[in-house]
Amino acid sequence: MIQVTNLNKRFKKNHVLRDLNLELNQPGITALLGPNGSGKTTLVKSILGLVITDTGQILYDSKETKGQFLYRHQISYLPQIARFPENLTGRELLQLMKSIRPNPVKEEMLLNLFELHKELDKKMSEMSGGTKQKFNLVLCFMYDAPTIILDEPSTGLDPLALIALKAYLIEEKKKGKQILLITHILNLVEELADNVVFILDGKIYYQGGIKELIEKQQVQNLEIAIANILRTDAANS
Repeated sequence: MIQVTNLNKRFKKNHVLRDLNLELNQPGITALLGPNGSGKTTLVKSILGLVITDTGQILYDSKETKGQFLYRHQISYLPQIARFPENLTGRELLQLMKSIRPNPVKEEMLLNLFELHKELDKKMSEMSGGTKQKFNLVLCFMYDAPTIILDEPSTGLDPLALIALKAYLIEEKKKGKQILLITHILNLVEELADNVVFILDGKIYYQGGIKELIEKQQVQNLEIAIANILRTDAANS
């Protein structure tokens, strides 16, 4: 569904994406991994049209995305940090979103899933970070898009909310959704992901199965495999 070809992006002297090529054509959960500054967020924002790349092409469902916007209706995006107007209540935040994008299909189910009904009339300024993240998840999921991009979705969640999130993502995967998961929580990756994409210095270092990556690095688990890649890169720098 998503095809990225020869993508390059510079921010002044910082070459963030370097001839990056990526295909995400299968349903399921793909974990996008890499150290801070590796280009993960820039790649995602390029796919969403929030960053204009210098060169390269991005296709969604085999159609060029540059200069287009309707394809974004097929993507639900969860930003890493839940930044909402502090004076709005949870209820008002949801109404604001629905005034911009009408006809959500999962709002009530998600409010129940994350136990948010009692928080609806609180202002954002009165909420904990975890509660804001739950509203962030509701806004992301309530339009039932076929592609879901999640940037650190577990941030601030309590254990019960995290269990609910994982169960929800597993059900969405069973429905044939394509889910791109950006996270530093490797336990979450091992529990949920079908494949991983590892970005290093703006290029794809590895794309494939978790088991295959572990075998390639000749180690016992994903955490050590990732650590080995980073040590090797640091030694060669």
